[in-house]
Amino acid sequence: MKANLHPKYYVTTASCACGNKFELGSTKENLKVDVCSQCHPFYTGKQKFVDAGGRVDKFKKKYNL
Repeated sequence: MKANLHPKYYVTTASCACGNKFELGSTKENLKVDVCSQCHPFYTGKQKFVDAGGRVDKFKKKYNL
């Protein structure tokens, strides 16, 4: 095998936007994520509605609905 071919592997702490922190292995030292298993709708059963930029209103306006 060639020397210095693979990147360094770190045991790092990832922090979520909800405040949850957990350890994992990565090639980056610090990770920040938007969604984790504590706040993801699939795991929590709660659905978050994100504004889609007025797509529904744009559709209704276009087709006079």
